[in-house]
Amino acid sequence: MIDFKRIDHVLICIPLGARDDARSFYGETLKLREIPGDHPNGALWFAMGDAELHVREEDLSPVQSGRHPAFEVGDLEGAKEFLKTQGIDVAFSSLIEGRDRCFFRDPWGNRFELIEFGLK
Repeated sequence: MIDFKRIDHVLICIPLGARDDARSFYGETLKLREIPGDHPNGALWFAMGDAELHVREEDLSPVQSGRHPAFEVGDLEGAKEFLKTQGIDVAFSSLIEGRDRCFFRDPWGNRFELIEFGLK
């Protein structure tokens, strides 16, 4: 058995040539703190709670996949309002007992889930 503790990081991909736009979106629009350094494959690293988001350029085809990382947040309603003020569409999904959630996509189609536990 593996004793998983928490999510450490999630790597998502953006199209070639979109690195500066990604730095702007994650750092300025979402207000994530960039983790400086010479990261593998020219990736950008951002702090996201107690986990990290790694963003790397790759040759991609346009796909709207349902794959996503999910991050627990302390105030889901506040997070949704913030995303809306940034011009980011917030999507909803099926109900799950004991939690509320929403989804959003970055400009390259990567999907993110935000969860708040302890709700009815």
